[in-house]
Amino acid sequence: MPNSTSFIAQRLYFAQPSARSAVRPAVRVALLGIIIGMTVMVVTIGVVVGFKQTVANKVAGFGAHIQVVNFDNNNTYEMLPIGWSDSLIRVLQSFEHVKAAAPFYTKPGIAKTSDAFQGVVFKGTTYWDYFGDNLSEGVLPSASNEIIVSRRLADKLQLNVTDPLFLYFVGEEVKVRKVRVVGIYHTGVGEFDDTFIIGTPAFVTRLNQWSDHQASGIEIMVDDLTNLHTVEDEVYYATANRFDADGNGYFVQNVEQLNPQIFAWLDLLDMNVVVIILLMLAVAGFNIISGLIILILDSVQLIGTLKALGATNGFVKRIFIKQAAMLIGKGMLIGNAIGLALCGLQQLTHLVPLDATTYYVDYVPISFAWFWLVMLNVGTLLISVLILLLPAAIISHISPAQVMKFE
Repeated sequence: MPNSTSFIAQRLYFAQPSARSAVRPAVRVALLGIIIGMTVMVVTIGVVVGFKQTVANKVAGFGAHIQVVNFDNNNTYEMLPIGWSDSLIRVLQSFEHVKAAAPFYTKPGIAKTSDAFQGVVFKGTTYWDYFGDNLSEGVLPSASNEIIVSRRLADKLQLNVTDPLFLYFVGEEVKVRKVRVVGIYHTGVGEFDDTFIIGTPAFVTRLNQWSDHQASGIEIMVDDLTNLHTVEDEVYYATANRFDADGNGYFVQNVEQLNPQIFAWLDLLDMNVVVIILLMLAVAGFNIISGLIILILDSVQLIGTLKALGATNGFVKRIFIKQAAMLIGKGMLIGNAIGLALCGLQQLTHLVPLDATTYYVDYVPISFAWFWLVMLNVGTLLISVLILLLPAAIISHISPAQVMKFE
């Protein structure tokens, strides 16, 4: 009958422990290896994808995912102005995966109190989502003389909410401006938290004597980092060969180009994932092979009987491959459940901490990357089934005449 191999495999798999006591330890070890391997792979993907997304979004919070700036800029925070218009902003916001598009303004300077000073970059923005989400104390700026500073910078300069602060800007002449701290934010990205003071666009436009439609550039936020290059291409084609009222050309750059060292470090994590998955597959594969060999040797008399009754080698192989596949399926199911449970626990409780000065986040971030998890399970199942073909070849060398005498 067509399902006879499945019927026999199920009977063998669900046999009573007493009838299969010789293989129980081996089966348990093989099952445990599959569970551990699957758990580690699921957690690895959740951690690495979550870490990359979190750090990338933190970095993009200070400089946006995509910037449109003056073509003649020299990659410093003292940027040449570029003209922008409401119509250009509407065009950029109309792209499918764009979450926001707005002008931004930067100006390097020195922050000074009576006891300390620090080199800073003043950033004027109208996109407050990121800093609003990371605001730990006070409110967001609403006037040109109001700013928010990071917790790290506030500690260095001994600042509190409502304290005044003097900012010095060096150019053809030194300009001094008095501002008031109205809020404190914390992102955990040390090199940016030590540098950026956030305020309103009016502060920079007045300081530089720019018009209302001049800015350091236009910042564009995308809805997901996976859509970065798609949106970048759309922005490029929308601004290529286009000039502002003063004849300045537009130049498009993304967050990876603005922070190459950080994203090169994040790309190294992909290699770590590959190594971990290969190691776990190797361990699980060894357990699968050893477990199937033991299952075959324990059922050698059954194999001989089936062959004596006319069963082909392929028929017998399918029985044991299906039996081992049930074992693999159980291990993968339990491993996925444990891995997802651990990821969920970490996401809810932030149980495992990190050093924010080194890793930019103070806890291990988690992302449920369902596409990659599905691909992991499909790939693991296919590789495991292919691995089963190797020990199953032993069945071809078992002779019914010799097997009937085996004890």
